[in-house]
Amino acid sequence: MFDALTVATAVAALALAAWCGFAAYRDQPTKDWHFIGMAVVSLLATVQLIVGIVQLARGEKPDQGTTIFVAYLIGAFACIPAAGFMSLAERTRWGSVTVAAGGIVLAVLQVRLYDIWGG
Repeated sequence: MFDALTVATAVAALALAAWCGFAAYRDQPTKDWHFIGMAVVSLLATVQLIVGIVQLARGEKPDQGTTIFVAYLIGAFACIPAAGFMSLAERTRWGSVTVAAGGIVLAVLQVRLYDIWGG
């Protein structure tokens, strides 16, 4: 995997989690600016998905198995959009909590992807 992209995605996900966590602390739902942040983090996860697929197509193999690596890639790709859609359904502070939790989950998935690849 491309280490800089993994770190950038994890840091952006943690920043989004802190931002939405602060909004939840202030008793605010997700706002348009939060969705822009989610789009940026989702874009990074999409780029990582593409890089991972390209590396697999070139014949490179993760240390802990291709199946689990692809499963984690897809989970990382879907994590923030799923949290964003759930926050739309819950237009209270708990929507912000959902996105904050999604950001933390994405950061943990990044660490696990790095580990699976053999980092």
